[in-house]
Amino acid sequence: MRRMRVAAVCAAAVVTAVGGVAPAAGAPGGPEAELAYHGSADMIGGRVGVRFTPHNHGLVAVPESTVRIRWSEPLAERQSLPAGCAPAGERAVTCRVGALEADGVGERLGLRVRLRDAPSEVLLEFDTVGNDGAVAERRRSERQRVLVLDSGDKYYF
Repeated sequence: MRRMRVAAVCAAAVVTAVGGVAPAAGAPGGPEAELAYHGSADMIGGRVGVRFTPHNHGLVAVPESTVRIRWSEPLAERQSLPAGCAPAGERAVTCRVGALEADGVGERLGLRVRLRDAPSEVLLEFDTVGNDGAVAERRRSERQRVLVLDSGDKYYF
């Protein structure tokens, strides 16, 4: 029984540590939307493939949301991005996620980018951004991160 409780607490800590959170709805301290992105990433020769599904683990629906994916290495000048995605500086791409119901799952997204060079590893960071492109300061520590090695292996998050 004790092991089950410890496992449950550890699992909750992992979800809390990696889950992105959208701005709170309603009064401070009230229910919030809790956005997270679950999927996989791989890299071969400076090309990074990312596939993920947005999840709202919170109690409040989100009428519109956008995810920003940042790479620790600069992206190549020209990219072929899917509809709803756009470059956001030298190392980032934003993708429209759309509306998410409370405790709901969004549409699966996939993109492949080329890095300027061919590094042996790259760190990806996912965070939910507001309409102004900013992430709430109190939410910065809740970004999802995944380290991807140039091995062709899939890394799940």
